[in-house]
Amino acid sequence: MVDEFVGKLIEEELQRQREGLELIPSENYVTADVMAATGSVFTNKYSEGYPSFEGLTEYGDEKLAEEVLADRRYYGGQVNTNRVERLAIARACRLFGADHANVQPHSGAQANMAVYNAWCEEGDTILGMDLGHGGHLTHGAPVTQAAKVYNFVRYGQKDITTGEIDYDELEAVALKEQPKILIVGYSAYSRIPNFKRMAEIGRKVEGCMLMADMAHVAGLIVGGMHPNPFDYGFDVVTTTTHKTLRGPRGGLILTKGVVGNPMRKPEKTLENLPTLIDRSVFPGTQGGPLMHVIAAKAVAFGEALRPEFREYAKQVVKNAKRLADEMQKLGFVLISGGTDNHLILADVMKSFGVNGAEAEVAIDEIGLSLNKNSVPDDELPPFRPSGIRLGTPGITTRGLKEGDMVKVAQWIKAAIDAREDDAELKKLRAEVKEFSLRFPLPSDK
Repeated sequence: MVDEFVGKLIEEELQRQREGLELIPSENYVTADVMAATGSVFTNKYSEGYPSFEGLTEYGDEKLAEEVLADRRYYGGQVNTNRVERLAIARACRLFGADHANVQPHSGAQANMAVYNAWCEEGDTILGMDLGHGGHLTHGAPVTQAAKVYNFVRYGQKDITTGEIDYDELEAVALKEQPKILIVGYSAYSRIPNFKRMAEIGRKVEGCMLMADMAHVAGLIVGGMHPNPFDYGFDVVTTTTHKTLRGPRGGLILTKGVVGNPMRKPEKTLENLPTLIDRSVFPGTQGGPLMHVIAAKAVAFGEALRPEFREYAKQVVKNAKRLADEMQKLGFVLISGGTDNHLILADVMKSFGVNGAEAEVAIDEIGLSLNKNSVPDDELPPFRPSGIRLGTPGITTRGLKEGDMVKVAQWIKAAIDAREDDAELKKLRAEVKEFSLRFPLPSDK
């Protein structure tokens, strides 16, 4: 690389990743093919608008690559961008059983905002999981733009020792507040919601759209290790593409309904959601799509369609359950008492009298990356909360199995214990480095 400063930083980051383990549950490692597509010449192309599916009756990869259809773009030179975006859309639909997919959102947050914008008017009510109980910022946290536009009301966990959601409270709030959207989704929740019960509650509210934000567990859905909200009558699923789905950083919106021409404004009905959302993404909330990222999404979706991806998803959950068990043996108090997915939330203040920020720094010192995180009804502030959040998508990609979770749990506990002992932290760092180098990054293979 000509830029020696950026080139040096890239090399140092590569070394950091090789010599340590990524335990942040919202991060993963991509393959060399996904990385190559992300850095491809598609980054040079402006492609505002959409490709067309009109007249296309077969959705196989070869057909999509051969067919040149009319498009609805605002720039010329779109032959290959149309092909790659249609391919990404078709593969996403196959993965999730959706009628349509919008692959243009730059992030999960923008995907959520586009859905709100498509279905709601300013001041409308949206019902989502409380951030303090595991929800996401975009589900109504007061510091977000969404909270200034829409009226968010919340539900939470009934019992943090089991992770059970208070469905009676959820139903009471829904019937009282009459939300336009009921969101099921989370960023720090380790159990599986009752999608059937939630769908039944949402259908009791006239005009309520059922939305599932599955950013964390999309790969587990694809791999058959987590329920698919579409199987329970949900209308929209949003996700990121870089967590358990193991793709480039970006967003995705999947819908049920009839795909229409986004150049024409349709009636606001659930059936027309694909078109309403397409119009909301562009020109509603975004400009030009990132075609290099869409190309990388197409590659990642293709990888997720392979049988080995199901084995990966199965191993992610096996590793998470074993890691949770081993941590509990060492004295960690886990929110919900364990995990059913890829994610673990531990209350280290209750466990060891240390806040999450102190724990994060110590654990990072030995080459393990995770993040501080609030626990339900946390009395400590967000920058030094009571908990830490960790998960297994990245280390499973590296090739770690259940037996390796014993060592990972021991290192986490040892780092917390040695947080003021530089010599011991240095010793642990050497152990983690030696171990990590035995598991190459997928882009190194």
